[in-house]
Amino acid sequence: MKQQSNQVRTDLAMETVEALGEQLPQGVKQQREEKNGLRITRLEITQQAQETVGKPAGNYVTIEVESFESTAQNYADEISVVADEIRSLLPAEGTILAAGLGNNDITPDALGPKTIDGIFATRHIPDELARQTGLSGLRQAAAIAPGVLGQTGMETSEILSSLVKQIRPAALIVVDALASKSVERLGKTIQISNTGISPGSGVQNKRKEISPASMGVPVIAIGVPTVVDMATIAQELSVDGAAVSEQGKNMMVTPREIDLMIEKSAKTLSLAINQALQPMLALEDISALMA
Repeated sequence: MKQQSNQVRTDLAMETVEALGEQLPQGVKQQREEKNGLRITRLEITQQAQETVGKPAGNYVTIEVESFESTAQNYADEISVVADEIRSLLPAEGTILAAGLGNNDITPDALGPKTIDGIFATRHIPDELARQTGLSGLRQAAAIAPGVLGQTGMETSEILSSLVKQIRPAALIVVDALASKSVERLGKTIQISNTGISPGSGVQNKRKEISPASMGVPVIAIGVPTVVDMATIAQELSVDGAAVSEQGKNMMVTPREIDLMIEKSAKTLSLAINQALQPMLALEDISALMA
């Protein structure tokens, strides 16, 4: 991720554009709407604007939800909105590979692996068995949590690239925890894009990118911000940067309720991905199949 001059770290395209001022940069289009009580911001960043913005050209959808620290009153509507946005970026047909990025042993980084735990994998189900069980017409889906470099000795991009070559999916969905510049957006924002992702970029641990160019297939990246770095918090509070120690500047801050936030956001994303891939199944059916 290209750092802005103010050194604000964020994985959210909406925040990156906001940091550039009130007027949209040339080559950036923005559309806002409200759907089922949720605020949705759509950004289109052209090739012309990607250097200015510091984000790859493509489409970014930001959905503002009720905090994942509690159960949303409009939970089913929330899942439906997220599913619709995911589906709009996917090819109409073909196998989908879903990958949960991150480290399951570190709670703020466990969003991806925990989301994958709830994905309804169908690639292994024979057509005849699907017909016998009333599940004919299922879209083929495969799911994996590839771990991190320190656990496997392999870059996540290397693992996913090999899988893409082997199973030839129509598209790759990657889920990862993100960094925000604002504590107010932690656990309250979902970003969906068709530009791929650079794992760890928000916490200055950038790995090889997972993008349409590197994978050779469309890549839909989905994430929820779970951390803010200390220096960014100091800047947001108008605290002199010198007041933050060098050790403090390298610290990442996460909410006290992070366990509950990860659990609920992972469940929401997994159900939304399942509904996006299998629109013929009701939410209750998906939940029953994954029980």
